[in-house]
Amino acid sequence: MQSTNKVLMVRPVKFGYNEQTAGNNSFQVKGDQDLALKESINEFDQFVKLLQDNGINVIVVQDTETPHTPDSIFPNNWFSTHEEGDLVLYPMCAPNRRLERKEGVMDAIKENFKIANLIDLTSWEQKDKFLEGTGSMVLDRENMIAYACISARTDENVLEEFCDKTGYDFVAFGAYDQNDNPIYHTNVMMCVGSEFAVVCLDAITDLEERVQLIEMIEETDKEIIEISLEQMGSFAGNMLELRDKDDDPILVMSKTAYNCLENEQIQILSSYCRILTPDIKNIEINGGGSARCMIAEIF
Repeated sequence: MQSTNKVLMVRPVKFGYNEQTAGNNSFQVKGDQDLALKESINEFDQFVKLLQDNGINVIVVQDTETPHTPDSIFPNNWFSTHEEGDLVLYPMCAPNRRLERKEGVMDAIKENFKIANLIDLTSWEQKDKFLEGTGSMVLDRENMIAYACISARTDENVLEEFCDKTGYDFVAFGAYDQNDNPIYHTNVMMCVGSEFAVVCLDAITDLEERVQLIEMIEETDKEIIEISLEQMGSFAGNMLELRDKDDDPILVMSKTAYNCLENEQIQILSSYCRILTPDIKNIEINGGGSARCMIAEIF
């Protein structure tokens, strides 16, 4: 299955601008931190309600004040679950993000997912090599392909170990924003659904790598929906396909992302999925991540 009906989300308690991640996340912009905290809780709760009202099974874990983890609202970076029963733990670049592996979240995973095999990649942190989950990788789960743009947070050696231990193949490439900054996470520039892939092809400056990516997506019989660099900057690549209680596909993207899309792009996406658009502008600005980043899938 490419998509699931069950997700885990972490309700923030001290969300804010993370100084430790800002160096290589050009999407982050520091705002009023008191307002950031207040608004993030409201945005989170409204997002959860939107998903639940549309037939998504949402497991909500309340974050703890200590240790302080300003980015805990983005749990998909430090773990992933897989249909075969694999639970993968990932090496995180920022020291305060490593603290997100809290007992309460781990307990919630164990209660809602039958772990057959634990794959712990966190020892790579000692070598300053990182792979931040389904932020660093966009997974085509049905075809067992991991797409990854290499960056300070996405190391090819760790990617190879992930693939060796899970049976995935990978397609690696370089990707850059409008200011030639390396894109920190692959999931801000592309999304893979059951029958389509949203990709910012202009971000891949090496034409050979771009062609390789296009050919791989086409080999899996998915329609490519291209987005621009400007649209990527508005989180249009940060989408996630889920399934409602009737097993119908839903595509989740933020209101910011939806508002920057052209009518033709929306029509194509709507032909594949019902679209949900939470308003999470404050989280996007201060956290540098969007709707997809807030959702950890449980298979």
